[in-house]
Amino acid sequence: MKLDTKLFGLLAIFFFSFQFRAALASSEQAYVTLLYGDEFLLGVRVLGKSIRETGSNKDMVVLVSDGVSDYAKKILQADGWKVEEISLLANPNQVRPTRFWGVYTKLKIFNMINYKKVVYLDADTIVVKNIEDLFKCSKFCANLKHSERLNSGVMVVEPSEELFNDMMSKVKTLHSYTGGDQGFLNSYYSDFPNAHLFEPDLPLEMSKTRPAPAMERLSTLYNADVGLYMLANKWMVDESELRVIHYTLGPLKPWDWWTSWLLKPVDVWQDVRIRLEESLPGTGGGSNPNDDFVVKVLFLLPLCILLFCCYRSFLQTRDYFGTLCRNSLCDQIRHLYVKIRAGGPLTYTVVSPSTTINSNQLFSNAALSKVPAHLGGISIFVCFMIVSVSLGFSFAIVPRQVMPWTGLILVYEWTFTLFFLLFGGFLHLTYQWGKTTAFHAGSFPSHTNSLDDDSGKGHQRQASACDFVTWYYGLGMAFLAVAAPSLPFLFGVTALFLRLGLMVVGGIVLASFMTYASAYLAFRSFLKGLEDRDTTRPKSACFLC
Repeated sequence: MKLDTKLFGLLAIFFFSFQFRAALASSEQAYVTLLYGDEFLLGVRVLGKSIRETGSNKDMVVLVSDGVSDYAKKILQADGWKVEEISLLANPNQVRPTRFWGVYTKLKIFNMINYKKVVYLDADTIVVKNIEDLFKCSKFCANLKHSERLNSGVMVVEPSEELFNDMMSKVKTLHSYTGGDQGFLNSYYSDFPNAHLFEPDLPLEMSKTRPAPAMERLSTLYNADVGLYMLANKWMVDESELRVIHYTLGPLKPWDWWTSWLLKPVDVWQDVRIRLEESLPGTGGGSNPNDDFVVKVLFLLPLCILLFCCYRSFLQTRDYFGTLCRNSLCDQIRHLYVKIRAGGPLTYTVVSPSTTINSNQLFSNAALSKVPAHLGGISIFVCFMIVSVSLGFSFAIVPRQVMPWTGLILVYEWTFTLFFLLFGGFLHLTYQWGKTTAFHAGSFPSHTNSLDDDSGKGHQRQASACDFVTWYYGLGMAFLAVAAPSLPFLFGVTALFLRLGLMVVGGIVLASFMTYASAYLAFRSFLKGLEDRDTTRPKSACFLC
């Protein structure tokens, strides 16, 4: 009995000592990242989620500056990050990009002496496979890129106060080819290109027989640059063995909704984002409560504007439409009665859309002579200016970090709404211009320029509130605007440059159609104004009519 008790006690001591050593090792090693402001908050959240999904239980530390809000700190803490507030290190370089003003702060990871070893990861990286083996790396490890220069986006560091102080003493004297921390580290570790490649699977016996290296190079598996993927449309290494993906393409960050439509590797990042837990209310899936409210307003507001315009147009034209429908019905009944009394065959004229378009496209020379020579150029210029303003405004008001489909739908919704409102206003001004011209020029014979001649009766119809030709051009522009950026996805193209090329081709087709349509609709509006010199044109529910 005593033997069993002793054996049980020894096993318990062994178990707890093992757990203690594991916990101690975990607390001595950490994953670290930096956050200068809330813009990269979602990136840090997704990075932390990707680390935890690989099964790691090591500390995750985020160094935050004064630019990070208290709300962002609470979210990170709820996600499992240890938040450490730090002061920024000034960039000593006079010649540098503006965005590099605080990047030397990254050097503070070399002074995290409460940890024996840290793995630093930029906020625009994502871990796709367990990287615990990086903690076996030597005192300093990084990946070589860009003509034998180390990249500071993924590093393994053995913190040392002495090392950090030595760096601080040289920040003003060592040259930085980038004007930032990466250039400085390349100068500080000038012999890094000659370092041996890190071999995580090297047998323990062999590693003990050779001296511990001061530096080691990481393979591309630990820092797979999306820029390199873009050039070849594939990874330069076995994709199934990738450990870390680094989204390094300047402004094309994975949390910006439009990036998903350009770069295929962003899909990996978005998949992890969707799985983010709701650490705080409204933050599940990487959502932001403020952005969610803005998205709802942006989605509903154009619809409300359209409904309001249609409602007002209906109130102003209901008497006209009622009279038009009654007259049309009476005319048809009278026509049928006359044919039956006469005993002749009942003939019906089928008017195809193409016939309608062709008959309206051909203006008479007399009518065209009344159109100002510069109206076509003005309409084309105004059309493209309105497109630019509408598109720019739409991109400006849609939150950058919404889901890709949400961002795309909102931009289309607002661009179309603004375009039809603004260009419709321009056509209305053109119509008024035509009326003013006719008023000052005197009587303008209707038979020479009638756009809506009734062939059955030989008299001019009352101007239609919304005709087929206008809808044809309006819907044509909308269709091409959707089809142009969709071409790469319809053809299954994933290469960035080929995607952009197809989008450009679609854009050229759209621009050509818009050039013709804008001039044509302006001519129609002007000539309608000439015809309606002495009439009041009914309000329309269609912006382009």
